[in-house]
Amino acid sequence: MSWVTDLSRLFSFLLRWTASLKSSRLLLGVFLISGIVSGLSNVAFLVVINQVLSGDRTKTVFWVFIALCVLLPLSRFISGWVLLKVAARAVFDLRTRLARRILATPLRQLETLGSHRLLATLSEDVPAITNALVTAPNFVMQLFIVVGCLTYLGLLSWSVLLFVIAAMVLGLLSYQLPVRAATRYMAGSREAWDRLTKGVQAITQGVKELQLHHARRNAFFSQSYEPAAEQMAQMSVRGRSLLLAATSWGHALSFVVLGLVLFGLPALRGFDAHLLTGYALVILYMTAPLAGIVESLPLLTAANVSVQKVESLGLALHEDAGLASPLAATPAPKEAPGLELAGVTHTYTVEGEDRAFHFGPFDLAVRPGDLLFVTGGNGSGKTTFAKLLCGLYAPESGEIRVDGRPVTAAGREAYRQLFSVVFSDCFVFDSLFGLGAGDVDAQARGYLERLRLDRVVSVRDGALSRVEVSQGQRKRLALLAAYLEDRPIYLFDEWAADQDPVFKEVFYHQILPELRARRKTVVVISHDDRYYDVGDRVIKLEDGRIVSDQMRVGGAGPAWAEAALPV
Repeated sequence: MSWVTDLSRLFSFLLRWTASLKSSRLLLGVFLISGIVSGLSNVAFLVVINQVLSGDRTKTVFWVFIALCVLLPLSRFISGWVLLKVAARAVFDLRTRLARRILATPLRQLETLGSHRLLATLSEDVPAITNALVTAPNFVMQLFIVVGCLTYLGLLSWSVLLFVIAAMVLGLLSYQLPVRAATRYMAGSREAWDRLTKGVQAITQGVKELQLHHARRNAFFSQSYEPAAEQMAQMSVRGRSLLLAATSWGHALSFVVLGLVLFGLPALRGFDAHLLTGYALVILYMTAPLAGIVESLPLLTAANVSVQKVESLGLALHEDAGLASPLAATPAPKEAPGLELAGVTHTYTVEGEDRAFHFGPFDLAVRPGDLLFVTGGNGSGKTTFAKLLCGLYAPESGEIRVDGRPVTAAGREAYRQLFSVVFSDCFVFDSLFGLGAGDVDAQARGYLERLRLDRVVSVRDGALSRVEVSQGQRKRLALLAAYLEDRPIYLFDEWAADQDPVFKEVFYHQILPELRARRKTVVVISHDDRYYDVGDRVIKLEDGRIVSDQMRVGGAGPAWAEAALPV
């Protein structure tokens, strides 16, 4: 049965995941023990009630009843309290683990997935999987109670037990059809949520463009946002309606079985009234846990859809338990090393097009302390080059070398620590994370003044007063963080494109020469050819390859010589 397979896959995932939660293992063990005790207490309570109804009112039965009255609520309280602790820890761990998994995933893969899918996973799949973790122990406990009731029913009458089991199997088979259809609708609803999240991003990031263009706004809602929202609502309603129908059928089946026992069995053969009361009591007692099991299935179904979605993104949470711990800090050396790209290639499909972009083979050697300009038209491969150079992309062939030593997959994290990078679409955090304590505020204030931001942004305890500034000012804040990082290699991607003419002069004639004077290697992607004379070298890219490589000769002054290009 497909839904049984789905549940087994889900429970297998939850067991593998919770096995890595060292801090929760003890709590889960306590919960399991208290859950078993609670389940057995329920069955024992049922036996005592049946004994009393049969006329057994001895002191032993009375004291067992009193003991169960204490043990049953106590075990339920312990299991419930532990469940709250585990659930709180699970929410934290799942979100943290998924975030770390995202950061450990290659950038190229994340760019292919799209930020809206990652946001949808964090906002939709994490709560669904967490709900499953909370629901699964109750599901198991209810299952213990049902198994105990069936065992007691078998002690009373094997024939009645077989009859009840046959009815339950029939119910499970009939339950499968609506659940399978509901799972398909839930999966469709989850896909629609991806598109709806993309629409929400478009609204928040493109609000100015939508407000300025009435036709664009109407078309956006009618062609993108509303269809996704409507499909999600329809799919969700259909799926949950089928699950609700299956749940209602599960409730009705319990009473159908009870009715057959009460009215059907006595008509087939004679039954003692006390035995018939016992059968009815057991079946009636099973109704509540069976209802709990049936009501848990929609949550478990939704969680299974979310687990499949997460794993389809290549973010399997149970793999690589080491991701649950913080990434190790790798200090960068102060001296700039020599860099070499030897036969480096990278290929990816251009979004919205059938063709693939081929970068390389690319050969380039950068000497320590060089100031290198990189130019080229749109689509020439400048940004791809930047991401390959700083280790965000891994070469498909060829290798990157640091002072002659190849950068391996294991050493790529350490290699990235050589770079301070300001991309054209840079993100600025509202705190100077990872830059230590001490005099960081004093250093930051000095740089803010120099970058002419001291009247716009202030800093206190490493936190910036604001980051909602213009694009040019945002890039200056990113430069502030790069200054404070003080790494040996600086990379600027079209940094000066959003600066006013005065600050362009400051950047090219003050900031870049000062970085070079501090023996920093500086790579600048720029179209400002009037400032190339401050550099040591200028390379031009076309279609992912170097078509021109000019180097300064004879010291100061704009004297250039064309370097020999690789054949």
